[in-house]
Amino acid sequence: MRKLAGKRIALLGSRKIEEIGKLVENQGGIAFSRPAQGTTLLKDDKLQDHVRLLIKESFEWIIFTTGIGVETIYQTALDMNEGDALINSLQKANIAARGYKTVNTLKKLDITPSVRDDDGSTAGLIREFSAHSLTGRKVALQLHGDPAPRLKQWLEDNHADYEEILPYTHIPPDENVMNQLLSELLDGKLDSVFFTSTPQVRNLFTFARKKKADTQLKSCLSEQVVALSVGKVTAQALHEEGIERVIFPEAERIGSAVIELARFYN
Repeated sequence: MRKLAGKRIALLGSRKIEEIGKLVENQGGIAFSRPAQGTTLLKDDKLQDHVRLLIKESFEWIIFTTGIGVETIYQTALDMNEGDALINSLQKANIAARGYKTVNTLKKLDITPSVRDDDGSTAGLIREFSAHSLTGRKVALQLHGDPAPRLKQWLEDNHADYEEILPYTHIPPDENVMNQLLSELLDGKLDSVFFTSTPQVRNLFTFARKKKADTQLKSCLSEQVVALSVGKVTAQALHEEGIERVIFPEAERIGSAVIELARFYN
């Protein structure tokens, strides 16, 4: 018997939905697309200014949180004919990185982080950073798609003089879809909800708070509906919203997450 037989699972991502749906169906589940990612648009007019800032400002620490963020910054520098200048600045600074994709992307540029997370999460990065004093230090924080409130709060608490790099405009997901998703969750029409990024977590809880239903949502995901996460970083975002029971794989892979959910139900 297939382990997800009859389980109704909402997919909150907006990419590879057919592929993920097929993985769920192969385990006997029923997949519903409920995109909660929203849209993230790069502010191109600001990006070149921020690349110049990285080159000229002599930051003592530069924190990278995503591989795609590193790639975007470097590609922009190349377009500006400032690729070598950027690499030179990065090599002079202390580099901190969250996530294996970020570390691998930096490695391609011959940059080795002084600090990196121990488990792929923001909490892990903060843990490893705790040995360093940031009081009064000039820090650049690269963001992508997620405002990283915990990391920003930690920098403020440690009195760092930080600048956010990579300005994005965040367009929230379709309100009709979010209404449908929230109603299905609270009405018991779903068995599990699959989060594949931290913005999906933020968007769902922000919407629930707007509808004054966040307490009900927290109760729902703690008791009735199983929260499934693609990996530790997204799971951490759910933990920060008060959801303790989160199913996720050791290796951040979509297929591994679906198998983990099947094991949970088995």
